[in-house]
Amino acid sequence: MIAVGSDHGGVELKDYLVQTLRSKGIEVEDLGTRGKESVDYPDFGRMVALKVAKGEAERGILICTNGIGMSMLANKFPGIRAALVHDLPGARMSREHNNSNILVLGGGITEKSLAEQILEVWLQTPFAGGRHQRRIDKIAEVEKELGTRIQDERKK
Repeated sequence: MIAVGSDHGGVELKDYLVQTLRSKGIEVEDLGTRGKESVDYPDFGRMVALKVAKGEAERGILICTNGIGMSMLANKFPGIRAALVHDLPGARMSREHNNSNILVLGGGITEKSLAEQILEVWLQTPFAGGRHQRRIDKIAEVEKELGTRIQDERKK
């Protein structure tokens, strides 16, 4: 299951991507927002990041106007590797090298057709493991040292 959330600056792109995912038979939990009325992105980013961090969603997608705020918020959660992606190589490498579990997009700066392509690459690219796993393990060690690591050490 993929949890998806946005603020008012990303709602149009969110709705488009939710429809795209569902048309592919992918289970989606749309956590909002539902309209263009101004809302605070941390409220929606928190819901998605928490679901992914707890393992209640396999992956997440967050969208705000430029993606920066959502990525900053999501990466505060232990076990989250949120990647702000602007192009296809970034989508591929965020999965292949970093095993990103939340895709972040800028709804005000990413065209729908490009966002759909980024999403497809992000969904289809497997994690390469190997030396990249060693680096992710080091991130987890930092979380542990800071006391923010979730006890469940599952590999995603």
